[in-house]
Amino acid sequence: MKLRPAALLPLAALTLLLSVLLSLALGATDIPLPDAARLLLRPDDSTDSLVIHTLRLPRTLVAALAGAALGVSGLLLQGVTRNPLADPGILGVEAGGALAILIMVVFFPAAPAALFVPAAFLGGLLAAAAAYGAARTAGVTPLRLALAGVAVASLAAAATRAVQILFEERAQGALFALSGSLAGRTWEQLAQIAPWLAGGLLLSLLAAPRVNVLTLGEDVARSLGARTERDRVIVTGLGVLLAAGSVSVCGPIGFVGLIVPHAARALIGPDHRLSLPLAALLGAGFLTLADTAARLIDRPAETPVGILVAAVGAPFFVLIARRAGRRD
Repeated sequence: MKLRPAALLPLAALTLLLSVLLSLALGATDIPLPDAARLLLRPDDSTDSLVIHTLRLPRTLVAALAGAALGVSGLLLQGVTRNPLADPGILGVEAGGALAILIMVVFFPAAPAALFVPAAFLGGLLAAAAAYGAARTAGVTPLRLALAGVAVASLAAAATRAVQILFEERAQGALFALSGSLAGRTWEQLAQIAPWLAGGLLLSLLAAPRVNVLTLGEDVARSLGARTERDRVIVTGLGVLLAAGSVSVCGPIGFVGLIVPHAARALIGPDHRLSLPLAALLGAGFLTLADTAARLIDRPAETPVGILVAAVGAPFFVLIARRAGRRD
């Protein structure tokens, strides 16, 4: 059922706000929700205030920003490829970005952290190009592109593991960043990704009309005067940039970019001018809630949020793949 944007978008924003408050309140030690809201707005010298503003708030903001980026990235990649299975993880973008960051840490240890996002962007772009090139040789279909992406992701993951084994000591510095977890994320790391992801999200909203045209197909888009090759490069680049920024700070977290776009389209329809902002809100709320749940499953120990999301996303991928297979 499609709901009115005037009601749905504020409702999604309210849900995101509630997920942020829950993330601030719950953890190894719980803080009452009203107290968490009060301390967020009026910090004091208490231990709870220190926990919220030093530990939980930067982590929560990183989760929200990364979730929004992954949700919008998946929607852009699904739109530009016209493939319901497209996702930054499934197409190998996240694995390629993770490998690029590991290479930076191992072979260029003096490189500043500000270069992590550009490096992850380059790695993700090369992985996406390899997946599309492999699928194109046999004729691009949604299922073939997904299978090619899985193969590229597996190859990148194997290369990542090989580098970790061969350069074990040097690779230690990248393990924290590539763990698929949000534990210990700081204000410094938030500042590292915020300009890239905020800029990418804004440009994605501006590019929404172009995505609408691309989803109509090559011939129809050209008949409407669209420069399809240029628009395809722009939209793909934005999708890879958003995924790369997320990977650079929390590592590969698969399936967010698959689940969220399908949910956004089911709720508000296929118009990307509406589904893109909704995907951003849903992605932010989804990853924030998933990270909160990951803290609570085995507290005080923490479960990597990537494992929890994969447990939800893998069955969803199988369901969508079966439907795409029937259409092929």
